[in-house]
Amino acid sequence: MSKHHIVLVPGLFGFAKLGGIDYFMHVEEALAQRFLERGERCEFVLVASPPTGSIVYRTQVLMDTIQQSCSDDAGAIHLVGHSTGGLDIRLLASPSTWPDLPDWFDRVRTVTSIATPHYGTPLAYFLTTMAGTRLLEALSLMTFATLRAGGPPLTILAPLIAALGRADHLLGLEIRPLERTTELLVRFLEQEGQTEIREWFEGIHGDQGAIIQLTPESMDIFNVGVEDNPDLRYGCVATRMPPPAPWRLAGGLRSPISALSATIFSTLYLGAGRTSKIYPPPNPAPEVREHLEEQLGVGFSNGLNDGLVPTASMIWGDLLWAGTADHLDVLGHFRGDADSGHTDWLVSGAGFREEDFDEVMDAIAEFQLDGK
Repeated sequence: MSKHHIVLVPGLFGFAKLGGIDYFMHVEEALAQRFLERGERCEFVLVASPPTGSIVYRTQVLMDTIQQSCSDDAGAIHLVGHSTGGLDIRLLASPSTWPDLPDWFDRVRTVTSIATPHYGTPLAYFLTTMAGTRLLEALSLMTFATLRAGGPPLTILAPLIAALGRADHLLGLEIRPLERTTELLVRFLEQEGQTEIREWFEGIHGDQGAIIQLTPESMDIFNVGVEDNPDLRYGCVATRMPPPAPWRLAGGLRSPISALSATIFSTLYLGAGRTSKIYPPPNPAPEVREHLEEQLGVGFSNGLNDGLVPTASMIWGDLLWAGTADHLDVLGHFRGDADSGHTDWLVSGAGFREEDFDEVMDAIAEFQLDGK
């Protein structure tokens, strides 16, 4: 029996595996269980995408990875992209992208995007600034340090705390304290022998093409040039968060580091909610909008977002699942019980739980196996 190949593509500032931490660990475990329950075999292909490289470059890495991992058998291929990774898989699947299609191309069956900015994100304007890039670098490194080493000393985070404390608005962050924070975090992690972090960090500084490409203006061009493949099925997962509020975040603030993460989330949320007046996401079709509002439990508006991406920008193909979650919850990175293995990477107060994650994984697995 041929096995299914599930190709997992990380988003901006993401990774496949880094210092022993697997970005898609919970997704792999959940989908493998569901395929097994249906009597189907599957294997996972993790794509080591450049963290902030251009979408074209990231897609070439994706193409090469599939060629190396999936070209030797006849199993179906399912593409799953989180955040910017969803744009990579759309570009790969577009029949006009490649002049010579590889032999395995006709084995691709599904294209699933998770919290992907198909129409861009207003936050990209902020991220194109040095302060914006440094803020996400610091958040990513702080998260990794917490998962790997139990968290950095607060003295390392002091410059970041000071920068956020002095910022009156989203674009008011000072660059020097952010650079100081990232420098101290890298040194702290290198003391733990995490040389991969330095390579990941250098990749961010060396190529930031995707950050520019995620603006609504750039995605307007992307969507004109990248067409859907009529032979494939496209599905999406959409997320949204209520506006950050102290009472909602209080339950997750177990430490000063959690409080800092919550502050950063609030800053990012405000930026993601600033809808472009010239290039707003299109209104969903009436039936999609009704389904979206039913699942989200709120009226639809362009201001809805998950802390990084507007909810309206995530709609592409069939709506598989929509609900209250931050940008990373739907990958299994949420606050779980002590024995669940789930750890919250971004303190947002979403209240996302195991049963919600199970619903997301059920929907994706059903979509992939439907019509197999």
